[in-house]
Amino acid sequence: MFKRIDHVEIIPHDYERAIGFYTGVLGFRVRERRRVDASPLEEVTFLVLGDTVLELLRVKDASSSSLDLWHAGYRMMALDVDDMDKAVEYLASKGVGITWGPVILGQSKRAEINDSEGFPIELRQW
Repeated sequence: MFKRIDHVEIIPHDYERAIGFYTGVLGFRVRERRRVDASPLEEVTFLVLGDTVLELLRVKDASSSSLDLWHAGYRMMALDVDDMDKAVEYLASKGVGITWGPVILGQSKRAEINDSEGFPIELRQW
């Protein structure tokens, strides 16, 4: 009945900067971008990486939420990387610092970064 996660939604404060981060730094591509007349929703952009879809929503006067990483609820999305060391080096060249790790967890490596809005993203090498 249920096949997979179709997409993850993010509401950034700086919509253009978020699109630039996900496309220019992480290699997502824009699948579709469209204006929406459904206040407070103003625009939707679907970004694709492999078979993963991220939906960015431009919302009029988006409010801030707690960036406490240990609150109940959504914590972060994770990106699968081929080589953690190369990913860390590449991100550093783009000005993106590692906020945690990398650490070895059994057969995998794990690290964390923040996107352009400060939202956490896990990096995982299996």
